[in-house]
Formats: sequence, structure tokens, C-alpha cells
Amino acid sequence: MSATTVTEATMPTSWGRAGKATWFNTFSSLALITGVPCLLHINWIALEQFDGSITAALGAAFKEGPITFAFRHFPEFTMASTLGYVAWLLFQAALYSFLPGPGCYGQRTPGGHLLKYFANGLLAWTVTHGMYIAASYMGLVDPAIIAKHWEGMLVAVNVYGFVLAIVSQLKGNFFPSYPEDCKFSGSLLFDFWGGVELNPRFGEFWDWKFFHNGRPGIVAWSLIDLSYAAYQYQLHGHVTTSMMIVTLFHTIYVVDFFYNEDWYTRTIDISHDHFGFMLAWGDTTFLPTFYTLQTQYLARYPTYLTRTQSLAILAFGLSGYFIFRSANFQRDHVRAHDGNTNLWGKPAEVIRVKYQTSDGKTHNSLLLTSGWWGFSRHANYLGDLMLTWSMCAVCGFTHFIPWSYFFYMSILLYHRSIRDDARCRTKYGKHWDEYCRKVPYVFVPGVI
Repeated sequence: MSATTVTEATMPTSWGRAGKATWFNTFSSLALITGVPCLLHINWIALEQFDGSITAALGAAFKEGPITFAFRHFPEFTMASTLGYVAWLLFQAALYSFLPGPGCYGQRTPGGHLLKYFANGLLAWTVTHGMYIAASYMGLVDPAIIAKHWEGMLVAVNVYGFVLAIVSQLKGNFFPSYPEDCKFSGSLLFDFWGGVELNPRFGEFWDWKFFHNGRPGIVAWSLIDLSYAAYQYQLHGHVTTSMMIVTLFHTIYVVDFFYNEDWYTRTIDISHDHFGFMLAWGDTTFLPTFYTLQTQYLARYPTYLTRTQSLAILAFGLSGYFIFRSANFQRDHVRAHDGNTNLWGKPAEVIRVKYQTSDGKTHNSLLLTSGWWGFSRHANYLGDLMLTWSMCAVCGFTHFIPWSYFFYMSILLYHRSIRDDARCRTKYGKHWDEYCRKVPYVFVPGVI
């Protein structure tokens, strides 16, 4: 094994969001809290009322004025959709609470806590989709039921996301589960956006963040796709190859997420992001409505691909998934073997480091510098973007809405790489500089 051993003094770890808010943090939080929900509604209006054109919808909003436009075009509340969404939340909560699943642990929190989770998400996804397919086959439900009630559902998920964020803020301020892991920035808006609590829980195991990050939104992701595929069939008499490919890509992504759910407990979302509006509203509202834009678009406006186009997009997307999954596997495999293993036929190369948590305890870690992690510092993000591009490419290039997911993911992953770099630089000090010299590029060698 090739390794660099660290013997110098340990570095204090950096964790979570910013400790003190700047005026920019506060202003940007307000802009995101108000602007992104409006974007979701504009997307729906453009798909439903303006032939899929976001520019036409925005032009109408400018011409009519925002207030008049909102009253004329915004989605309306329906009791059926609201009750359906409440039933969905209760059903997923029941599956989360009672289905069996292996226990797993996340990363140690800054306060020194090592929290236990139960990874039963794949079983919950299987039960949910099995019931949907069986009920549709037996004629008990319309398979396009979600697509046909999407207007009212959009209202319901928005209301729930805001309520959840408000309740989470109150809990973090007055009834935190782990006070030593809370953060206050001095700005109510920034705290509302970024969250106060790191791991809000009911009791010892019912984790708010873990449940909402995966169950209501990600389980629904592939279910929404299937409903819109059924809707396309009912509207046009067939399901296009483009719809089948994007549904396949989404399903692979979702199943991979739940198959590796124990691994997810050690990612940025669970280990570092606090539970505020960004995750509470983002996971319950933004994820299922924004991440499914391709199937929403294709159901209304089918795109027809040639066989060559279909195979090329399929191959590119699956290649991206292979890079994404194999990169994450290499990192976990090397850590599980304490660096004593091979990658690509050679001994794994690692930098051994130490760091401290706020409880004063010292911990060991590895920085992998070979395999995909020698190719670039975030080859997994590169694979993710390749898959994301393929999801959008099946929709063609005539409208922006289905492509907005790719641009969002590009910004998200680039910003996440910056956050990761800042956190690791504080956590590992000069040894992170050594790592960056060995692996100088973030995504693609010679490019970025």
C-alpha cells in the first residue's frame, strides 16, 4: 500500500452550514424561500397552459402583472389532492416505522453522537410500487391518478413543506434533540433556510431528516414517472421510447439510492446539512415536482427518438451511472479495509489524517488518491452529471423546462464541491493541500 502518514497535530473539524450569517446569506435565503416556490408554479403553468414554453409564461406574467397572472393561472387547492397527500405521508410514515430493515450508523456528529438508523427504504419502495401496480392492473385505481391530480397536489406539497420548515425551526429553538449539534447564525431568515438542528428526532430513532430526505419525495419520484407514462398513453395512445428511457434512468437512480441507504447516512445531506427550509421544503416539495419535469413534459409533448439516438443516450447515461456508483464503491471499500486493498490492479494510495470533534476526541480518516479519486476529486459528481444530461436529452432541445434539471444539478454539484473543499481544508489543514496537489482537478482532468 502506498500511503502518507500524518503525525502532526490534529485539526479541528468544520461542519454544517455557516456559523454566522452575513447580509448576503440573509438576502439570498429570502430570495430562495420566495423565488423557488414561484419557479415551481411557473413551470406547471408553462407545461399546462403555454405549450411547455417558460418564456411564453413569463411574458404573460410581465404583460398581465404578477398579481393578476397569479390569480388567473396559479394552481388551485383541491380537497381530493390534499387528502390524498395526507394519506401518502401517513402511509410512508407507517412503512418507515414498522417495516424491518438493517440497522446502520451515520458519521459521528460534531457533538460526538453516533446515531443509529434503520435502512428499510428499499422495502418501502417495493411495497409502495407493488401496491400501485397491482391496484392499477386490477382496475382499482387509475394508473394516471397522480398526473391527473397534479394541480391540487402541487398546492398540498407546498403547504406541507412550509409547515414542516416552520415546525422544524420552532423545535430547533425550543426542543432540540441534540442541543450541542445545533447552530444559530444570528439571522432568523438564514436559520429558517439552513436549519438549526442537525438531527431532529422523535424519541431515539425516528429521524425527521432521514425520513423526509428519502421517503415522501424519492419514493414518489418513480411513482410519479409511472403515472405520467400512463397519462401519456391515455393522451396519445402509446408510450414513447423517450418516456421509457427517462423512467428507466430515474428508477435506476431511486433504487440505487435505497439499495445504498446505509451509505447515504454518511453523505453531506445527513452528516452536515441542518434541517431547515432547504431540506424540509426541498425534499418534500421541490424534489418530487422538479426532478420529474422530464416525464411531466413528455406526457404532454412527446419526443420521438431514432434508434441510434436512443442507444447513444442510453449508453451515455448508463456510463455515467457506472462512474457514479463505482467511484462511491471505491471510497467505501478502501475505508472499510483501512486502505489495505487494491484499486484498478494496484495498491490503493491514501493520505492518513487525524481530526477532532467538538467533544475533544481524536478520530482517524483516509483521503483516497487513486482509482476514480485519483482521476478527479469528484468523479462521482461527473458520473451524476452524465446521467442527468441523458435524462434531459431524451426530451430534445426545443424547450428549456426539461433541461432546467441539468442546469440545477450542475450548479448544485459545483456548489457542493466548493463547500466540501472548504470543510475539508478546515478539517485536515495542510494535508488537504497535499491531497489537492495530488488530485488537482475537481471533475475532469485538464478542464475543471
